[in-house]
Amino acid sequence: MISARLKSLFEHVRYLPLWSALTISRGRSFDARSKSLGTTLEAVMRWFPPAARAFDREARRVFPDMPRNARAKLGQSMGHHMGRTLFELYHDAEFQTLTHKFNVSGPGLEVLKQAHAAGKGAIIVSGHFGQWEAIRAVLKTHGMESGAIIRTHKNRHYARRIRAGIEAGGRPILSTGRSGTMALVRHLKGGGIISILLDEKYPEGVRLPFLGHDALTSLSAAQLALKYDVPMIPAYGIRTEDGSMVDVIFEAPITPTDSLTMTRAFNDSLSARIRAHPDQWYWLLKRWDGA
Repeated sequence: MISARLKSLFEHVRYLPLWSALTISRGRSFDARSKSLGTTLEAVMRWFPPAARAFDREARRVFPDMPRNARAKLGQSMGHHMGRTLFELYHDAEFQTLTHKFNVSGPGLEVLKQAHAAGKGAIIVSGHFGQWEAIRAVLKTHGMESGAIIRTHKNRHYARRIRAGIEAGGRPILSTGRSGTMALVRHLKGGGIISILLDEKYPEGVRLPFLGHDALTSLSAAQLALKYDVPMIPAYGIRTEDGSMVDVIFEAPITPTDSLTMTRAFNDSLSARIRAHPDQWYWLLKRWDGA
């Protein structure tokens, strides 16, 4: 009992700074509050050495010739973007209403519309890049709803809050694991759309190039697309101007061939987006650990 209480207290203490950052600026505009958390995490990346070193280790792998001070500024800019994204995820119900901030393009959206009209499922693949929730927000404006797959966070307070935010963007919200996979299959077979962030390390995956280095990658999205004959469409929400506007781009579906080739094509697609906007990818995923 004491151990459980201590664990609960520890979770509260760890969650308190984030809770404070998310709530202290109430009464200000949505953009002002979003920028506020962005500024906070930008400062963390500047003044908290463990975070700065972790970022530099990963960024140096991809940009070995970039001067150290330039990488440091890149890390701080990443912190700003991720702070804004985290705020918008936590307040996703409000974020979903800001459709005037989304500039939509790309052939993949029309493919999604056609699949939806035919009662056919679809898989959207993206990464922890830019404002990925804008993708599902755009789908809602076109009469479509996309579920999502998440990994449950160890801190129950964070997990509860982030799940509530993501659910506002579309359902069902499925957890990783066997039961989640079974629910995902039912959703796809029933004509549903699912969004998957495919840039996390997957210990049981295969080594595929990502930003020029092998990374353990899941083939599951491509395997499902092939098995159930649904399109696999890369999509991205790229921040523009001061970060308040988002270009939502639905690329053409990945050509159905085999799961290895298709997943590699997605890795190449996301890598190109990251190289064009390196501060909009979350570099602290430990993407290459153990690969």
